[in-house]
Amino acid sequence: MSRQSAVHVLAGLLVLVSLALAYWVNHWWLLLAVFVGANLLQSGFTGFCPAETIFARLGLKDAPCAQTARKT
Repeated sequence: MSRQSAVHVLAGLLVLVSLALAYWVNHWWLLLAVFVGANLLQSGFTGFCPAETIFARLGLKDAPCAQTARKT
């Protein structure tokens, strides 16, 4: 699994967990989904993602660029 895939899986999992906890426990758990969304938004503009940095330190490799992997 590449770092980018791991970030997508983590973000999706956190949003789903947040929604489930908000439904069954307390509506304040929706703030977790807001935090994840805000982090994804700032990551899109700045290119900095804390989760990707953590996954890099854990040893996950970056995905190869699609254009360089494809022979044209």
